[in-house]
Amino acid sequence: MHVFSAINGNYRLVEAARHAAKPVVISPLIQPDWTTFTGLRERSLDRLVGKLTGWHIQTTYREIEFCLQSSDFVVALGEIEKKSIMDAFHIAPEKIRVIQNGIPQRFFEASPGLFTEKYKLAPGSVLCVAAINSHKNQLTLVQALKDEPCKIVLIGQCLETDQGYLDKILEFPNVIYLGSLDYQDPLLASAYAAAGVFCLPSQSEVMPLSVLEALASGTPAIMTKHHCMNVGSMHQVLAEIEPNNHEQIRLLVNRVLANPVSSDQCRNAVLHLNWDNVAQDLSDIYRALIR
Repeated sequence: MHVFSAINGNYRLVEAARHAAKPVVISPLIQPDWTTFTGLRERSLDRLVGKLTGWHIQTTYREIEFCLQSSDFVVALGEIEKKSIMDAFHIAPEKIRVIQNGIPQRFFEASPGLFTEKYKLAPGSVLCVAAINSHKNQLTLVQALKDEPCKIVLIGQCLETDQGYLDKILEFPNVIYLGSLDYQDPLLASAYAAAGVFCLPSQSEVMPLSVLEALASGTPAIMTKHHCMNVGSMHQVLAEIEPNNHEQIRLLVNRVLANPVSSDQCRNAVLHLNWDNVAQDLSDIYRALIR
């Protein structure tokens, strides 16, 4: 069994697999704010909660730790996540494999025409594809660009609880919200290709597929500096920002739009992340466990 995410009750899946004597792989999606200090703090709080409740309540730390300790292999999306897993949860490095997310081939083949024709938008907008909420931080993006001539295109689901947040965003006249697009919809890949720059100013991320998909579609990207990606080879096509710094966001967006890099340069930066390569790395783990 391969379990994705170590929260939201997924420890029960790991528990069931172990009871059935099945090998388990977990991709825990550990955020970069898990450190030696936060691990120590959360272990202390977990013991306190356990004693106060007669061990009837488990903390999120305990659930994540159970998933990691009980799995045969842990798949981290990058070296930063691997370090967080080791430091905060004391998982041995030999149990962890670093395998990045894969990108479907349709993004490498994307072109802007389908999107620009349907929505009658000129190429070169600022695009953000993400769920609409304060963690993804779209409001800061539109506030930073409120006096700029560029259009800001937002794509993503907005839950009813976040409708008020979306309403604040839509008060800005240069914002176009298109709702959510099905992941298989060709319009999504075309939207990436039509953008002048992709910007994801989240408070934190592990390894956001949307950033990789934008690059695969030939569009440079800007993203939060709080993430677990390995970006050393992407510095010419990917910039990092402090998510709440309006001025930094504005300057970087304008700089990228004024000095565009080539589509081929963007695609080449993530060419190694095609699904054939990633699937081979995952299947190697599965075969080792089956043997």
